Amino acid sequence: MTGNDNKEAEKLAQELHSIVARLQQTGRYDLMLRAISVPVLEQLFIEAAKTRLSRLVITRDFRFILADYDKEVTLTPVHKSLYILFLNHEEGIEFKDLADHREELRQIYRGVSPATDPARIDETVDRLTNPTDNAINEKCSRIKAAFAVLMDKYSLNYYMISSHTTRHFNSSSRVWFKRLKLITLPRQLVIREYLQP
Repeated sequence: MTGNDNKEAEKLAQELHSIVARLQQTGRYDLMLRAISVPVLEQLFIEAAKTRLSRLVITRDFRFILADYDKEVTLTPVHKSLYILFLNHEEGIEFKDLADHREELRQIYRGVSPATDPARIDETVDRLTNPTDNAINEKCSRIKAAFAVLMDKYSLNYYMISSHTTRHFNSSSRVWFKRLKLITLPRQLVIREYLQP
């Protein structure tokens, strides 16, 4: 955003503040809600939750600790491995492209759970990266549930593996969409002790 864009956005925010104050004085919350819309209101709650996010510490022995909440996230080694894979790819990964990350996921899983039988790891990774298998959706649901018991639904949006759709145009008039899955938690809140010497 340029300096002029920032000034314009600040001016719009001041105008909005004034309008909101006038509607509050008249008690017309119904009009305010209609003008803002429920989806935008939900997005505002998610944005407000950003100020309450906890640091996520992944310890040397791969425990997931929400340091500022003083709580541990209970995940199995396969869930931890999958989560770390998505942390490694801040830009996101399409589920259909998970096969391209098969070896990376296998290495992460072996590091998280070195005592697990390598054949079992290979079988699990093959299922997770198979686009015709529903295992990836099941694991993402379980990860979401593990975080959900520890926080409100707005904070949860930052910790879960969520969908993000981007539009792309090619040289013709065709539009295509990338349906990325990603973790939106700001990476400065992720402390990876397992990577430290």
